[in-house]
Amino acid sequence: MTYFYDGVLKDGKPFNVRRLNTVDISNIMALQDIIIQSLENKDILQPLSYNEFRYITDGNGILIGAFADNQLIAFRALLVPPVDEEGHLGLDIGLQENELRDVIYQEISNVHPDYRGNRLQQQLAQLIMQELKKQEQTFKYACATVMPYNIPSLKDKFGQGMLIAALKEKYEGRLRYIFYKELTEEKPFVWSETKELPMSDIEGQQQLLQQGWLGFNMDKQNGEYIVLFGK
Repeated sequence: MTYFYDGVLKDGKPFNVRRLNTVDISNIMALQDIIIQSLENKDILQPLSYNEFRYITDGNGILIGAFADNQLIAFRALLVPPVDEEGHLGLDIGLQENELRDVIYQEISNVHPDYRGNRLQQQLAQLIMQELKKQEQTFKYACATVMPYNIPSLKDKFGQGMLIAALKEKYEGRLRYIFYKELTEEKPFVWSETKELPMSDIEGQQQLLQQGWLGFNMDKQNGEYIVLFGK
């Protein structure tokens, strides 16, 4: 196995990162099950099936994993969605059908409960996007979905400079923020106006997003999470 990154955890233990393939899927599924069992709210995570992981490893995306003591402790995925997929996230962010081939999804990202707090999710985010740049196929947009109040995943997406373009039901009626990032645009947005809304105000956020506002950050004020919007 060829590792392309070596790091060190907070306790001094080394870890390595490599591409994952079909033979790794059983270990990926086992880790995913451990993570699901550790969640108080199981709806936070939309798990992938064996066939979905297989779809990625068959050449429709990228899977990378972090290993410590020869055990998989975290993984992250990018997926190239079928352009004829109903509910394509590119349509949710306002793209035309002929632009959907320019979209790649930031899919599932999981860290073993025993290894949380090591910034593995953020490190794997940077590493997998670097791996994406090595691909022959190029993409203009990265899209992702995150459940409101999934704070680690929201911080992960905002930390990458991703923006909220929509808030709607996906995955059989589950409410999700739709994030996107223009991969060819390196300049940060300059907002002429900004607004703040409580994360609990679903209708208010949906109205802002429908008016062309974009969610660009989050904050915690007086014990309540706030979403920052710009235009």
